Amino acid sequence: MSLPERDALDKSEGGVTEQSNMRLRMEKFIKEQQQSIIAGLAAVDGEYSSFRQDEWTRKEGGGGITCILQDGTVFEKAGVGVSVVYGTLPKPAIEKMRANHKNIGGPGELPDKIEFFAAGLSLVVHPRNPMAPTVHLNYRYFETANPDGTDGAWWFGGGADLTPSYLFDEDAIHFHRTLKDVCDKHNKDYYPRFKKWCDEYFYNKHRGECRGIGGIFFDDLDETVADKENLFAFIQDGLQSFLPGYIPIISRRKDMPFNESEKEWQQIRRGKYVEFNLVHDRGTAFGLNAPGARVESILMSLPLTASWKYMYEPEPRSREARLTEILKEPKDWV
Repeated sequence: MSLPERDALDKSEGGVTEQSNMRLRMEKFIKEQQQSIIAGLAAVDGEYSSFRQDEWTRKEGGGGITCILQDGTVFEKAGVGVSVVYGTLPKPAIEKMRANHKNIGGPGELPDKIEFFAAGLSLVVHPRNPMAPTVHLNYRYFETANPDGTDGAWWFGGGADLTPSYLFDEDAIHFHRTLKDVCDKHNKDYYPRFKKWCDEYFYNKHRGECRGIGGIFFDDLDETVADKENLFAFIQDGLQSFLPGYIPIISRRKDMPFNESEKEWQQIRRGKYVEFNLVHDRGTAFGLNAPGARVESILMSLPLTASWKYMYEPEPRSREARLTEILKEPKDWV
């Protein structure tokens, strides 16, 4: 019996409980969190704001729900997407993944293919006001099955990061403090390790600067780091910290006055955000190259508007220049 058939049977027989496998529990959790987050963001955007919710399926197995708020009062574009995907990995992919997961594919000779399951929640929020920062988040779970049907390798990944056009230190401190509190609850080594990982990953190599002021980023958290239940608890706390970490910031900045030149700077910074997502981001590349890719969901992270000005440099000693200096030399905020 295949993974999707097993999970469909388990759901029909007993629903999803604490005793269910991690695939079903992760799917249930991220779908619940998606609805919680879009409700929180819609409340900030205004009384009449709502997200368009598109459910989709893929013939290779699984599907997802993409929720988009566009042309809102506060948010120019906000996307919160859940994907729950079943499929098969070919031998070259298995071989590549063995670099980080020695037990993938089971013992003995490498199989020609294995089943996999991947589930995650991703979001990107682009506010209208240039004083309000863009925010990105992703938490995911990946699992494989051995050729004989037994459970194979598994791991968690994720993180969250903040990308301001205008830097307010109190916002950066609050955002990082929220993430550090989550990390410290589970392991005191997580925050410094994952903060550094975030700064190094969200880096526009061709620009020589970070995409934003960071947060945390991690991948391949498996049994070599902690047991599955403890890692799932960490993932849950991380995802549930999004609204407390971002809503106070957007609430402070959404109604601040701004001028045309400040809006222009936001558009230029968004252009660099787009550059990272299309040139360097592994998730975007993986999604676009996967069979049955739903391009609209993969590219929901792109802003509604952005610009690229030839040879544009901020004025020396300006607020814009301070941001670019920090993006070239990441700062410890907490």
